[in-house]
This record gives sequence, structure tokens and C-alpha cells, in this order.
Amino acid sequence: MIARQAGPVRLSGGLIVQADHAIDTAPACDVVIVCGGPGWPDAAADKAVLAYLRRSRPEGVASVCTGALILGAAGVLDGRLATTRRHAVGMETVAPLELLGRSGAVQTTAAQVADAGVVTGGGVSLAIDATLYLLGRIYGDDVAAEVAMLIEYDRAYAANRAALGLATG
Repeated sequence: MIARQAGPVRLSGGLIVQADHAIDTAPACDVVIVCGGPGWPDAAADKAVLAYLRRSRPEGVASVCTGALILGAAGVLDGRLATTRRHAVGMETVAPLELLGRSGAVQTTAAQVADAGVVTGGGVSLAIDATLYLLGRIYGDDVAAEVAMLIEYDRAYAANRAALGLATG
């Protein structure tokens, strides 16, 4: 877990998680998955967070839900196809997918998962699909299918892959 600073981090719902590393001292990662949530506007305005993401290899960055808006603010998605949550909820007045495409720098798609070098997953429930996609990209489809089976997600995974026209492993 990496955050702006190492130590306890209070999430928007009050849950406290322990960040093992600060962005300035984080070790190299195979993939950094940027999570979204109600705090995304603050993260998207944090110069240190954006600089950290810009330093990361594009193929080593992914997002789920409104994490794509943070990647967009960092310029990591410029010239790429990306997805995020499709509908405005709560206090939002603009759908995140529309907001992501407003600058014209990012081509958006209402997809479950988009891979244009940087992997983006749609809404929060698609974090599972995005993670399984990443496992398949890194370790092969057999590993992704095995993990889907272990977490009792194999039927949904197969259905989602079939909907995308992909082999179901």
C-alpha cells in the first residue's frame, strides 16, 4: 500500500488502512493500481501524487473507477483510450466518464476494462475484472482463470470475457 505519506490513512468512509510506503520512498512495483472514490479530486490536485504517477512506467499503471481521473490529471492517459465509472452519483453533477473525456486528451469508452498500455477499469465493482485482466496480461490467461475460480468469480469472469469476445480460458 502506497499513499502520500506512510502510516495510517483514513478513507472517506472512516476506514483506516496502513500505508507501508510514502510515494517518495515507495519501492518499484510491477503495477501500481490507482483507486478512486470520493477523495479522487484531492488526489487529482496533489502535485506529489501526480509527479509519482508520471514517473511510473505506463504499462505499470492501472486504475479502477475514478482512479482514472487521477491518472488523467497526471497526463498518464493522454492520447490513450480509457474508461471509468459511467454515471454521476452522490454530489457529482457530471458522470466521471464524461469528465475524463472533456479535455480531449483522453479517448473514453464505456467499457468494463480498457487497455491502451495503461489499464483502466470501469466502476468499483469492475476492480475484480480489471485485476483479473492484469493477472492475465502479466502471468497468462490460465492464471487469471484460476484466480477467478478460487475467488468464486469464474462464472462472472467467463460471462464478462464472452461479452467482450474474448476466450473464456
